[in-house]
Amino acid sequence: MLTDPSAPKLGFLTKLLYGSGSIGYGIKDVAFRSFLLLYYNQVVGVRAELVSLAILVALVVDAISDPIVGQWSDNIRTRWGRRHPLMLASAIPAAGSMLFLFLPPAGMTDTQTFWYILVVGCCVRTFITFFEIPSSALAPELTSDYDERTSVASYRYFFAYLGGVGMAFLTLLVFLAPTDEYPVGQLNPGGYQTFAIVGAALMFAAILISSLGTLHRVKYFKMPPPPAKIGAVATLKQMGSTFSNKGFLAILAFGVLKYTSVGMTSALNIYFGTYFFEFSSAQLAILTIDSLVGAFLALFFAPFVSKKFGKRNAAFGLAIIAVCFASAPYLLRFAGLLFENGDPRLVAAVFFFSMLFQLCGVSSAVLTHAMIGDIVEESQLRTGRRSEGLFYAANTLMQKSTSGLGVFAAGMLVAFVGIDPGSDPRTLDPEIPRMLALVYVPALIVLYVGGAGLLFAYRIDRASHEANVAELARRERQSAAIAEQVPDPAE
Repeated sequence: MLTDPSAPKLGFLTKLLYGSGSIGYGIKDVAFRSFLLLYYNQVVGVRAELVSLAILVALVVDAISDPIVGQWSDNIRTRWGRRHPLMLASAIPAAGSMLFLFLPPAGMTDTQTFWYILVVGCCVRTFITFFEIPSSALAPELTSDYDERTSVASYRYFFAYLGGVGMAFLTLLVFLAPTDEYPVGQLNPGGYQTFAIVGAALMFAAILISSLGTLHRVKYFKMPPPPAKIGAVATLKQMGSTFSNKGFLAILAFGVLKYTSVGMTSALNIYFGTYFFEFSSAQLAILTIDSLVGAFLALFFAPFVSKKFGKRNAAFGLAIIAVCFASAPYLLRFAGLLFENGDPRLVAAVFFFSMLFQLCGVSSAVLTHAMIGDIVEESQLRTGRRSEGLFYAANTLMQKSTSGLGVFAAGMLVAFVGIDPGSDPRTLDPEIPRMLALVYVPALIVLYVGGAGLLFAYRIDRASHEANVAELARRERQSAAIAEQVPDPAE
């Protein structure tokens, strides 16, 4: 589905409305990455390995549902286009299941709670998929320009961080503020319930605003011919042919490893903040802003480095730099070069390193998101099919590794070092969080650096992308000319 050449240029408002839908995804993401493990482990009292296992199994369900939704999104035909009906239909069930995730029935055993997290967690992830995948697949339909796609992707990532970071900041500063009953605010169960209520409402609003705000662009899309009706086996073969693109497989492998490390970091940040650096909930709230600052700067930084170095080279270099900044606070503490706990300068130092980590990491993610858009045309030349939904389904699954594989890894590390449910940071042996940091940093480096090296299998640059777009346009003109020469059988 190429965009009509007569379509007006994408304006700031359209990019803004398109990107705003990611607020809902960001809220879902911060719930799974940052709060779910701590809430069920330290507040509800369920073993960390059980909670992380439930989240991991939910990721396996995603692995099945995501490409199905992507394929469906590519193949349906309505007057509202291929994407918007699914996006609009997701609003109520996604928000409703998000609400119930943090409202478990009282009196359940560990096993019953495991199944509750698994079932409700699968509902949240599946229903948000019905928005996120079609919405992501809009990007290459909105524009085919090499640099414009980076700009569109940067808005999407900024709003995802705005939703996630904004909710994390509000939750830690207000909902989880210390009280007489809960002097460690992060252990206050009522705060998590308020988080769920507010988060579900914002998720519902974001999905509707983004879906309705981009609906006017549908009239500029050139609808591809209806797909041939084929059986399940043939459909799977088509999907396999689409996914066999080497550049896409390189991005997928990089993304799974990188996002696993991001998820592990997000889940452990609140543990490190609480037990390693001994921050208050207000200080943790301040530290959540580093992600938003980094994502905002990435709005401008990612397009700049894309133009200067190309998407692949910039994504690789930024991933390597990002892991250096992420590791710095822990390495400096081990070397005795970081401020001691309680020193007011410690918050500023951790904020600085984390902000630079987020800037580089988000910019790298923006570039790989745009790189997938460029694969769409290359794949179309080879297969004859536009498969944005399928490609972005795999991209969404890649991102969900943060709250699946990443949180599972975090839960295993927490269980391994022996942070028991309900541990009080004021009485916990300081060697335990130190041990957590000692096993976390090497794992982070291996995942990031190993994943980045895989990007060199991606070969599309500006010149080859523009050649692909030109060739598709030539084929379209040729098909139109042939169609004009063929007499109508009805005449």
